[in-house]
Amino acid sequence: MKNRITELFKIKYPVIQAGMVWCSGWKLASSVSNAGGLGLIGSGSMYPEVLREHIRKCKKATRNTFGVNVPLIYSHVEDHMNILLEEKVEVVFTSAGNPKIWTSRLKEAGIKVVHVVSSVKFAVKSEEAGVDAIVAEGFEAGGHNGREETTTLCLVPMVREATGLPLIAAGGIGSGRAVLGVMALGAEGVQIGSRFAASIESSAHEEFKRRILEAKEGDTQLVLKKLTPVRILKNKFYERVKEAEEKGTDSNELTQILGKGRAKAGIFEGNLEEGELEIGQISAMIKQIKSASEILLEIWQEYSTARDKICRSI
Repeated sequence: MKNRITELFKIKYPVIQAGMVWCSGWKLASSVSNAGGLGLIGSGSMYPEVLREHIRKCKKATRNTFGVNVPLIYSHVEDHMNILLEEKVEVVFTSAGNPKIWTSRLKEAGIKVVHVVSSVKFAVKSEEAGVDAIVAEGFEAGGHNGREETTTLCLVPMVREATGLPLIAAGGIGSGRAVLGVMALGAEGVQIGSRFAASIESSAHEEFKRRILEAKEGDTQLVLKKLTPVRILKNKFYERVKEAEEKGTDSNELTQILGKGRAKAGIFEGNLEEGELEIGQISAMIKQIKSASEILLEIWQEYSTARDKICRSI
């Protein structure tokens, strides 16, 4: 397929692997890029020199385009940006912050900049900031989420009407049929997280991957809305947070309950009860650990089959 997304990133398929903390290292990013998609290194869980190491290893592992996701609220963001410039990374996805702060500097260095949004308001602000493309991420997505709780089905067409930029859909997309659906709504590409979190190349703990396979409908929930909303799998940590929120606990007490390193404990270290198990609603449909290339090609084949079936029925 050729469209504005494949042309922008010089990729074969308009499929982007989300830059997920504790899951998206150089092995996953390079594998997705080698398969024809766009792999992203998730810098949010990395110290600056660790990020530099992953970028250099990724360059050795693939000749294709890859990028880095940078959450703008993280404390090492300035160091990360300097490393991206020094290492001449071609694509940067920013999230969780104001894209205006860094977009012009990155673009002056020839870097393609994409910002992740959860509302029409921030999609418009991203276009005004000069980004090259937008990711519209719906309420179904795992990890940190939008306060508006707008679903992908509603968000994508609203963002499409509000901006003329290349549009990538995210949140609840884990199959070729879902890709076809968001394309019909105006997206030109997709960003997929949960499916790749459960891949062979994902750096997540094997116990976390196993828990993803066990997930059923309703097993994820959006919590910590007084802090930063996050979608996680239900466990003992979730139950404590839920109980506190039902009692009307304020943000300071919730911060104490959250503590530090919850996501690392759950996703990277495999603490399934006390960790923050960030994953999307689509986890209920994931039943097997596969390689990143198998996942991408399976999704694209299903997309093509579904598209052809609909065309024949018209």
